[in-house]
Amino acid sequence: MDWFSNLSPILQTLIATTFTWSITALGALSVCFFKEINKKVLDIMLGFGAGVMLSASFWSLLSPAIELSEALGQINWLIPSLGFLAGSLFVVVADKFLDKMLIKRNEANLSMRDSKRRSMLLVSAITLHNIPEGMAIGVAFGSVALGIPGVTLLSAILLAIGIGIQNLPEGAAVSLPLRREGYSRKKSFFYGQASAIVEPISAIIGVLAVMSVRNILPFLLAFAAGAMICVVVAELVPESAKNNKGKATFGLIVGFIIMMILEIILG
Repeated sequence: MDWFSNLSPILQTLIATTFTWSITALGALSVCFFKEINKKVLDIMLGFGAGVMLSASFWSLLSPAIELSEALGQINWLIPSLGFLAGSLFVVVADKFLDKMLIKRNEANLSMRDSKRRSMLLVSAITLHNIPEGMAIGVAFGSVALGIPGVTLLSAILLAIGIGIQNLPEGAAVSLPLRREGYSRKKSFFYGQASAIVEPISAIIGVLAVMSVRNILPFLLAFAAGAMICVVVAELVPESAKNNKGKATFGLIVGFIIMMILEIILG
């Protein structure tokens, strides 16, 4: 771990998001071996990832944002609240825009079946949601480098691991429907892994922003928290609970508790 802690925050962020992307690629690779993945396993994994992300949103992002805002002489509730709202609105507005654009595309191409449109919507939605997830990782590692209270290297690593865990079923959730729609295994895998390529890009943007302008860090931390929670509530929880609410809920609770315990004891 010493070698990792001695790296620059940019390299740490790049390694962490390369990990999250590779997990997505691993999930997408399932299209080469399976036609379907056990839905119960996917539900538990999505629920677990959602729990980790919810816990990390508070312990690693929102709580430090409040503390730092107060330390910088800002109104300790105002900037984090604005950042949280902005992050949530980013996901909601982007979802609405994306859905509207794909509906127009479908109307312009009447030969496109509804199921294929839904598949492409899923690809685009997951790609879009990976942007704030990548940014959250970048902001976390940048905050560690700045010595922000409440943010540790371990918490940043755990955040990346949690996002990586929920990326595994997401990769499969992209590639398998495309395969069912008639795409080749190669093309289905390509789209599946490509949905997470935005994570390293947005993460580097996040860490550079944090390192450049310290005063906006509370806003960025809260923005990442708001975006992640919105993704969890709007996408991960409904998707994981679609087939089996009990298993999804169990996964979420376990993920949240494990992340919370690790943050309190080791953070």
